[in-house]
Amino acid sequence: MPHPAPDADAPPAVEPSAPRASAAGADAPSATPGPIPGAAPGSPWVFGGVRLGSSEFANAMIHFYRAEVTRANVWRQRLDMTTNWAVITTGAALSLTFGSTASHLHVMIPIMTLMVTLFLIIEARRYRYYELWALRVRLMEVNFFAAMLAPPHQPRADWAGSMADSLLHPKYPISTWEAVGRRFRRNYQYILALLAIAWLNKILLHPTPARSVEEFLKHASIGWIPGEVVLSVGLAFNVLLFAIGWLTVGLRQTRGEVFDEAGLRTPMELLQSAGRTIQEGLHLPRRHEQLGHIITAHGDEVAQRIMQTFGRGVTALPGKGMYTGEDRTVLMVAMDPTQATYLKQAVYDVDPKAFVIIHGTEHVIGAGFEAPS
Repeated sequence: MPHPAPDADAPPAVEPSAPRASAAGADAPSATPGPIPGAAPGSPWVFGGVRLGSSEFANAMIHFYRAEVTRANVWRQRLDMTTNWAVITTGAALSLTFGSTASHLHVMIPIMTLMVTLFLIIEARRYRYYELWALRVRLMEVNFFAAMLAPPHQPRADWAGSMADSLLHPKYPISTWEAVGRRFRRNYQYILALLAIAWLNKILLHPTPARSVEEFLKHASIGWIPGEVVLSVGLAFNVLLFAIGWLTVGLRQTRGEVFDEAGLRTPMELLQSAGRTIQEGLHLPRRHEQLGHIITAHGDEVAQRIMQTFGRGVTALPGKGMYTGEDRTVLMVAMDPTQATYLKQAVYDVDPKAFVIIHGTEHVIGAGFEAPS
């Protein structure tokens, strides 16, 4: 179980700046929260009657981060341990099976397949625990440390509440199906495929190479169970495992994995990508451009500030605030990722009531978009 949390009502590590427009709409009425009763200026919150300043909060978060990283590493090692069990027992079973020409020893491989499946289930359970700790680590990395490393980047407003909820009511971040499928695709599909190939070769070769289908089915029989039944059950079991492993490929609730943003590619797409790489050469991964939308009542002034500060072209669209009925200007600007963190500050210097949306893009296509010199 997780260690006791500090205070569930702890605010973000970075104190919010001047109030912005509500996320519900650019022209919605603002609701400025009042100060915490009894808290001195600069104190994030009061815990147990003791006022905690920013240094105490940062110190507590650092120790908490170290504890969660350690816990995540321990469970990651347990994942590797389970995979090692599967590899070692598979190697031992195959050595025993092929060390003799006795045909009845092929039954060792289906038994080993069941054991590897059990290891897969155990590892999936451990993976769900690992994801719980990885989720907390990512929350702190994105909303606490990144906020310090890339000012004026600010954390999500609800990150402290999400962390407190994870501490008070811990829940698995991913489903059992996703955990089983992800561990299957990472490791166990190769082990199970090896066992299936070894099983068919054992039946085919021992005690003597099968010369016909009838002889092959005779080798596959186990006691009074006909070979047709044994092979059908083995085939159905392996097909079921591979179906579960690959039909869950679209489940992506995990926080501890690094995904290819292009998603899972088909074999043909992989071949095409390899061909392009050979023809064009190998390039470092690029950072996707950012697209900003600014809703403001001072469109000309904000656009001039953006063009002068960042050297970017700005497109203005007419808009209307449906809450107030007032006219607004919607500015659209594409920029380099390094400029995105400073866009908000530049906008709010001109219009503190502006509503800013910044999101990533896959491509920005068109003449004139070049990295700033």
